[in-house]
Amino acid sequence: MSVRVRFAPSPTGTLHVGSARTALFNWLYAKHHRGTFVLRIEDTDQKRSNPAFVEDILASLHYLGIVADEGPTFQSQRLALYRQHADQLIAQGKAKTEDGGVVFPVAPQTVTFRDLVHGDITVDTSLFEQLVLMKSDGLPTYNFACVVDDAAMQITHVIRGDDHIANTPKQLILYQALGLTPPAYAHIPLIVGSDRARLSKRTGATAVADYRDVGYLPEAFVNYLALLGWAPGGNRECIPPTEIVELFDVARVRKAAAQFDQQKLDWLNGQYIKQATVERLTDLFAERLIAKGLVSVTYDRAWLSRIAGLLRDRLKTLSQLEEEHRFLFVEPIEYEDEAVQQLLRRDGIAANLSALKDRLKQLGSFETPQVEQAARALIAQRGLGAKDLIHPTRVAVTGRAVSPPLFEVMSIVGQAKVIGRLEYAAAHLAG
Repeated sequence: MSVRVRFAPSPTGTLHVGSARTALFNWLYAKHHRGTFVLRIEDTDQKRSNPAFVEDILASLHYLGIVADEGPTFQSQRLALYRQHADQLIAQGKAKTEDGGVVFPVAPQTVTFRDLVHGDITVDTSLFEQLVLMKSDGLPTYNFACVVDDAAMQITHVIRGDDHIANTPKQLILYQALGLTPPAYAHIPLIVGSDRARLSKRTGATAVADYRDVGYLPEAFVNYLALLGWAPGGNRECIPPTEIVELFDVARVRKAAAQFDQQKLDWLNGQYIKQATVERLTDLFAERLIAKGLVSVTYDRAWLSRIAGLLRDRLKTLSQLEEEHRFLFVEPIEYEDEAVQQLLRRDGIAANLSALKDRLKQLGSFETPQVEQAARALIAQRGLGAKDLIHPTRVAVTGRAVSPPLFEVMSIVGQAKVIGRLEYAAAHLAG
């Protein structure tokens, strides 16, 4: 029988890191075995389920490159199927109606199952004397609907977080009562923060959509999620998704909790940005900048490609484009107070900036070599140290004490804007 797995989120919130990792492991397992990945939306909690969260789940999976082979199917549209199986158990004397619902008495016994990650697990059923199958409102409980759906969908492997281990013996009892063959189970480790506690928003339990919006490339985020609890061997870290599919094996999933490391994610994303082509980065930059109103839809692609080439080795996330390099796109620019105080409020700076402005006005070409030549000629003429002109000029042109290489930045900003910024800084900011 070919492998069939499922991802079954509840639309009661946005798709977060833990659930995304579960979806990814299921998808990787299916793709590795040339099997089928099924998407099931468990929306029987009618008070908390929200169509907006369904859209978020679908959009987040799309961002991760996870495409369902079947589905999505919705449990809210399968209520007759659950009722049918509950009635079957009642007719067989295995379940009974109680307080308007359906309950399943559990005889004391021990249940042992082989977990593909943890090995054999044994549970004493005296911990739960009976299982509620159908609630008085006509809706199924989680464990009952899960069994009915997994069997109907011919799921062969259930891969889910190990917080579900306690549910597995309950489900196995129901499989036996219904005369159905249970799937294999693999319970993957939970993800914890740097404090070793379960993820909170402070330690990484952020919606996948937030990571997308901040500017994590999907292949970098998938790469990082895959390494949360699984390792390919050889201490490898940068592994493209296509290769992860070929290497993925549940047997290599660790039992211990996986720690979410924001710095490692940032580093990994930076590596993928460095490896991206200028062409692709230009497209990504344009999409962000247009959405934020920083460039028009008729932007100069050659100009933006220069920016992509300049910043490719400097970014950890795409959001740093507009957060740290806004001076490339707006006029007037904002000035950092500390940079102004330390680098512009000194004797002679205004005169130096004015002199540089006059030299730059004379340039027929404003390419990087010509800009640098003009600045260095002024440095030599005035007997300045290079930093005595370059550092104040950087603040005057970018508003910041740190920037990419100054002369290339000036060339990209353009002659008219650079002259205007130097003039403003000399008149209003410098000493």
